[in-house]
Amino acid sequence: MLKILFVCHGNICRSPMAEFVMRDMCRKAGLEVVTASAATSTEELGNPVHRGTAGILRRLGIDYSAKRARQINRADYDEYDLLIGMDTANIRNMTRFWGDKEKKIHKLLEFAGRADDVADPWYTGNFERTYLDVKEGCEALIAAIMRGDFD
Repeated sequence: MLKILFVCHGNICRSPMAEFVMRDMCRKAGLEVVTASAATSTEELGNPVHRGTAGILRRLGIDYSAKRARQINRADYDEYDLLIGMDTANIRNMTRFWGDKEKKIHKLLEFAGRADDVADPWYTGNFERTYLDVKEGCEALIAAIMRGDFD
């Protein structure tokens, strides 16, 4: 079973959105995939999902209520098959923290053929734009899984 950890700066906006959207998409596609999310920083540890992300997930009928922000840890590299950052800064911080000898670290939108960062609603306030990026990246990631790219 494939295990995926989504990572952003605070683990209250983008990475939990990706965690729960991907989980929902995989369930609907009949894929057995474990998803989780974490932060590179300590700023939001223990905090719930941001109200903007919560609104998107509620609209989609996705339960996120138990989620609290947590920071990446050393064991995550071995526990997860894919470590997916939301932006270039996340990728840099993840690579500094873990290294990447097994080439597990990826940027979400690379699966959609884009080098772009997932829009950060903390700065833009546009959670809908973030959702569209997350949805595109997760759909492309599911396509990669179904092609057998991670067997």
